[in-house]
Amino acid sequence: MELNQIEAYIDSPNPQERIKAITELRKYTPSVVVPLLKRRMYDQEFIIRSFVAMGLGSKQTDEAFQALVNLIEYEKDTNVRAEAANSLAKYGERAYPHLMQLFEQDSNWLVRYSILAALPGTDAPEIVLQLCLWGIAGENTFIQKASIANLEKLQGTSQAEEALEILLSLAKIEEPEIRAQVARALGYFEQPKAKAALVEMQQDQDYRVVGATLERLLQN
Repeated sequence: MELNQIEAYIDSPNPQERIKAITELRKYTPSVVVPLLKRRMYDQEFIIRSFVAMGLGSKQTDEAFQALVNLIEYEKDTNVRAEAANSLAKYGERAYPHLMQLFEQDSNWLVRYSILAALPGTDAPEIVLQLCLWGIAGENTFIQKASIANLEKLQGTSQAEEALEILLSLAKIEEPEIRAQVARALGYFEQPKAKAALVEMQQDQDYRVVGATLERLLQN
């Protein structure tokens, strides 16, 4: 599609044409794409705003970065905020303060999961540890389990010992789903106290915990 047709479709009243225009923009340079994407940042269709957020992550400029910061701050739809957070993470270290603030202030599970999934543990172990602590302290079981799983990323980093201590502190928590996830995460740690905890967890009263423990022990 030629650029003039894309520009016409971007402002079309037909949402399908607006989506087509946004997908066609992948062929063009960031200097062309970003201003056009910004024209649809506040589109009435959340799916189009999600496509915009995705595009702003792949066509990286300072202007696109600021647009994503605005999206995670003012966007009302959780799906769009989650997509914007995922795109913002692609900008690396400069995005971390914004993502941390979003995670701390936004308890929505999808937004939080997008941030947890997007940040690599080895590049920013201190940040991953803090996000995991917030996630574990929250009330959503899915995010608690995802946060525990993310502690696996910290093995071999400067935060490995603290991550291990957090896991050990959760090994006898009341909820068996959490204990099972702890067992899976402990299997990534080579320290003797991690192995000792796994051996002890073989005697857990819940079959899910025993199964997760044996699974990890067999893989080591």
